Amino acid sequence: MSVRFLPAAAVLAFSFIWALPTAAADDDKSKPAAASPKDYKANSASKSLSGTFGGRAMRYTATVEEQVLKDDKGEAKAAIVTSAYIAEPRDPSRPVTFLFNGGPGSGSVWLQMGAFGPKRVAIPSDARDDGGPPYPILDNPDSLLDVTDLVFIDPVGTGFSHPIGDTKGEEYWGVTKDAKSVAQVIRQWLNKNGRWNSPKFLGGESYGTTRSAAVVNELEGAYNDVSLNGVILISTILDFGAGAETEGAELGYVTVLPTMAATALYHGKASAPSVEAFVEEARQFAIGPYAAFLLKGQKASAEERAAIRPQLARFTGLSEEFLERADMRVSSGRFYKELLRDRGLTVGRLDSRYIGRDYDNAGEEPDNDPSFYGIDGGYAAAINAWMRESIGYQTDRPYVTIGSVQPWDWTIAGGRDRNAYFTVAPYLGRAMRENASMRVFVGQGWYDFATPFFAAEYALSRTGFPQDRIEYRYYDAGHMMYVRDEDRRKLSDDLRAFIRAR
Repeated sequence: MSVRFLPAAAVLAFSFIWALPTAAADDDKSKPAAASPKDYKANSASKSLSGTFGGRAMRYTATVEEQVLKDDKGEAKAAIVTSAYIAEPRDPSRPVTFLFNGGPGSGSVWLQMGAFGPKRVAIPSDARDDGGPPYPILDNPDSLLDVTDLVFIDPVGTGFSHPIGDTKGEEYWGVTKDAKSVAQVIRQWLNKNGRWNSPKFLGGESYGTTRSAAVVNELEGAYNDVSLNGVILISTILDFGAGAETEGAELGYVTVLPTMAATALYHGKASAPSVEAFVEEARQFAIGPYAAFLLKGQKASAEERAAIRPQLARFTGLSEEFLERADMRVSSGRFYKELLRDRGLTVGRLDSRYIGRDYDNAGEEPDNDPSFYGIDGGYAAAINAWMRESIGYQTDRPYVTIGSVQPWDWTIAGGRDRNAYFTVAPYLGRAMRENASMRVFVGQGWYDFATPFFAAEYALSRTGFPQDRIEYRYYDAGHMMYVRDEDRRKLSDDLRAFIRAR
């Protein structure tokens, strides 16, 4: 695992799927026998359908197909599955948007069946568990299909995508290797569908935003550019140092504090007229007095500690006694457990509106994340039913919602110093400077600890970013804000306006 210079970044990214059982995508002894690279035939299924999206009744074609990646000898190396939804009659002047989820190791099921695809799975919108099947699979009026054709991409080791023959998954598992393969798929899809001159958007969620920046670098960093009109970042993680919780790193305590404040307010542990007003206060405290205090370390005076402590208690909802014991530095894991300890409850990591009950109420950190185990069953059932039964995609392979794509190679171009502080934000900044038409949409949930909104703001406010082409939108939910009905509609409306404004 090539992370010598970056253990904190690796821990942070893989903690996106923290405490979840993983499907060993590459080691599953029950997986189908590998096909020969020379005679490999791509699998596909297609169906004509209709729906009403954004108030517009329309017909579309749904196509699930393998995009085969080949080596220099023309032999098949891997099959990456795309799920494309194309409006009929076909119009090459329509925008096309390429989307993926994160992990790394996550299939596109979440964005596809929860937010932007033509169908969605109906799960509780009010931070309750999704229970057992059957889960309703409904028409999705909030799909973006009225303003853009949609192509969802499952990288190697996720969804139905897989290596071919003797190819190892590790050949595609890494920041740069993954980005190159996704960029290749996008180019192949544009070739096959005659869409090179269409307006193009690229979007991802969670690690998918990291992937977005890396893919932008692959698409626009060469002479045969694929120029983009916009990049969509949902629950953003570009600068891994901005949120790293490791010994000696202070910045993470600063960037997560506004999320703690929003969570304390939601659960009645703080008071303020609105979440917007409270998090703005928390931002100013975090970047000002709190950051100055943290930078002093053990040289902060007793008077300075006494001044910071009650303010920190007000924003976090935690007792001054606890904060003193924690040296005014509260890790996210401790916060999940401590905020509602008096009620015997923990709060979620992906979405801190969710609450759970652990085996050991006196424990240091939660057993699991109630905001994930509250939704995973419904999504897994929905994507399999939709692809296999509705569209007719036939395969013996399991659909990997979240899989084990390890070892993941975190090295990127630039040498040791570039990898000692891992950030892909400069990729995006350079692309914006060199492409005057590129705009960036940033969607963040107030209650997301996996990718805190203040960390996203920090990363995108560094030198080299044209601030007038970055658009921020915030939602009253967490990492997957679209699980809340009201925020799914708001996100859809916000993105519809973003795409139309190209």
